[in-house]
Amino acid sequence: MEFDTIFNAIIFLAAAVIAVPLFKVARLGAILGYLVAGVVIGPFGLEFIDQAEEVLHFAELGVVLLLFVIGLELNPEKLWQMRNLIAGLGAGQLAVTAVTVFGIVLLIFNQPTNIAVVIGLALALSSTAFAIQLMSERDLLGSGIGQRGFAILLMQDLAVIPILLTVQSMSQQQQDASHLTWWMAALSIIGVLIAGRYLLNPLLRLIARYGSSEIMTAATLLIVLGIALTMEEVGFSMGLGAFTAGILLANSSFRHQLEAEIEPFKGLLLGLFFISIGMNLNLPLLLEKPLLLIAAALCLIALKTAIIAALLKFSGALRKDSIRIALMLAQGGEFAFVIMTQALDLKIVDANIAAHVSLIVGLSMAFTAPILMLFELLPDKSSGSKKEYDSTSNIDEPEVIIAGFGRFGQIAGRILSANDIPFTALDKDAAHIEFVKRFGNKVFYGDAARLDLLRAAGIEHARLVLVAVNDPSDAEKIVTTINEHYPDVQLVVRARDRNSVLKLRALGADCIVRETFASGLSAARHVLTGIGYSNERAEYKVNVFKHHDQGLLDQQVAHSDDMDKLVEIAKEGRKELSQLFEKDKEL
Repeated sequence: MEFDTIFNAIIFLAAAVIAVPLFKVARLGAILGYLVAGVVIGPFGLEFIDQAEEVLHFAELGVVLLLFVIGLELNPEKLWQMRNLIAGLGAGQLAVTAVTVFGIVLLIFNQPTNIAVVIGLALALSSTAFAIQLMSERDLLGSGIGQRGFAILLMQDLAVIPILLTVQSMSQQQQDASHLTWWMAALSIIGVLIAGRYLLNPLLRLIARYGSSEIMTAATLLIVLGIALTMEEVGFSMGLGAFTAGILLANSSFRHQLEAEIEPFKGLLLGLFFISIGMNLNLPLLLEKPLLLIAAALCLIALKTAIIAALLKFSGALRKDSIRIALMLAQGGEFAFVIMTQALDLKIVDANIAAHVSLIVGLSMAFTAPILMLFELLPDKSSGSKKEYDSTSNIDEPEVIIAGFGRFGQIAGRILSANDIPFTALDKDAAHIEFVKRFGNKVFYGDAARLDLLRAAGIEHARLVLVAVNDPSDAEKIVTTINEHYPDVQLVVRARDRNSVLKLRALGADCIVRETFASGLSAARHVLTGIGYSNERAEYKVNVFKHHDQGLLDQQVAHSDDMDKLVEIAKEGRKELSQLFEKDKEL
């Protein structure tokens, strides 16, 4: 058994490592790579692994973690700023698509009403992971049209939980279950909300102060899975629990840290989820009815493209942009698999219908990227048109990241805030964060030397990072990490002394600010005026020293590895400065 477990893990990893890069190179997307990998290694392919349903049950944890991350991103401010797009485009797409599919299934395929409702709701959803990846590859997420597409996906993500609850309520078995009562469910939700409000943040602060990075990871998984299991025990889905946990922590100081801790598990388990979906796709059924199923998948893409493009065009977007985004959202979504699996477990649909719908969704995913690539080859007649602008395009995308939010970093933060420049501040002192937040500052817990945390904080959108940490070694680690992975991001770095300046300049910092130099010059200016110098004379003396010292430092940077040369430059510098002031006396 142990050997089988290790062997299966090797098969999964090998399939992902081989398939995903190939599909990404072909611009077909990682998700399609996972699906094909699952088909190849599954019971309908090479039969390396035959327990497809067991793997799917475990891999659904990836969807649970995805819902948690979605919850983390849905802070009230962001939702409020996007409310018109979400309520208009998002709700409109969901309603029109679900009703249209419902009518087709009910009238053309003569299915019962409850089955038509389930299929309509399932196929109205798109793949958030799939669509966002396609938009990211084309740098569309920050544009106005990209934000419209994101609003549609956001509404779909918000609708997942109500849809799952709707499907669950349609089961007679669930309605008759004596252990599930609405008052128990309500008490459980209230208990989770109270725990999130009064227990989660104090617990995380305690762990941040006395624990380690491994314990923080364990605590994150404990919170997500604990709340998810609690909700499942009272009859709701684990996804609802994870989503609720994310919402509760969306405005927490630990939000970015939690997202960074969860990301590796979410990515691996979500990949495993798509592989298991590929393993469960019924290839014999496809070979039995290839024309019907392929036509159904293409019709689904055409239907959703037409609906989404029409709504986007009505909102003021350009025609080709509307069709392009609509194609990215036209496939069936990963939650369709979850909905159909739940409907099958609750005996709302039979295995044959669930297999047909799942296969149609899988085929729609497979066809989306190639169809999009063909569409993008068409000439763009509107290329000379004026570009649209959407005020939501910069929501939650910082222009500046401040690493270290002590006295030094707070000065820059206050100036940025006063000028409405979005920034994200990171600090790894949990107690300090709570103190700073009392005064209305927005700062998050985390070590800015960690690449995953920088990504969670939005460095891909940032133009500049201010490294304001107190520890010189921490500053050097942060500069090294950012220069290695994001060399185009400007770096303004706090330095404690001249030695720090030499090290940071060698590591590639763009601008280095000595923390006491400017204040020392100011003090010297006051000293000179205090002993009788005029303001102009004092300013002149200070500026002479400032420019001389900066030139001396530039020379030392060029010879930072040669100690003898540094000593020689320092001696020559003192002699030169003395000569300058002696000449001054003659004037």
